[in-house]
Amino acid sequence: MKRRCSRSEIAMGERNFPLRAAVLLLAVGLFGCDHATKIAAHASLSQGRTVPLIDGIVELRYAANDDTAFSLLRTLGVARGAASTGALVALASLAFAGVVVAWIATRKRASIAHHAGFGLVVAGALGNLVDRIARGYVVDFIHVSRWPVFNVADVAVVAGVVLVGLASMGTRPPREAPS
Repeated sequence: MKRRCSRSEIAMGERNFPLRAAVLLLAVGLFGCDHATKIAAHASLSQGRTVPLIDGIVELRYAANDDTAFSLLRTLGVARGAASTGALVALASLAFAGVVVAWIATRKRASIAHHAGFGLVVAGALGNLVDRIARGYVVDFIHVSRWPVFNVADVAVVAGVVLVGLASMGTRPPREAPS
């Protein structure tokens, strides 16, 4: 027996296309921004030049990162080089696939904040993954005092994770009253 859609379900379906298009534009735009800034950083900072933005706090400094965020491979004692880069690309690909699967699994019940957060994570993960595949390392260039050097993709991933986390906190199902 064929079920009829309610008006709210039809309206929700109609609203999903612009939302999906907006998330796709967000992801593509951030991916492009990430790579444009990495190209600019390589061109102007790779010779050892630094550019102070806020004296003593924020500067632009080129770093070719062949490790993970926060030097996790070195901390775990994993040798760096071609084998670890291959393992890193494989792990990044698995993580990226996990994010995409989570996004697809929650898509129908996800809020706009969830969609935006997933879009940010996908854009950032893809930006660094493409960098690692193309160059063998990730170009980092933003240095904040007492913090590792990072890039636009890293900001997108962290912002996306925070946004998804905050959105998830606000959408928990109500607890049933004890009987």
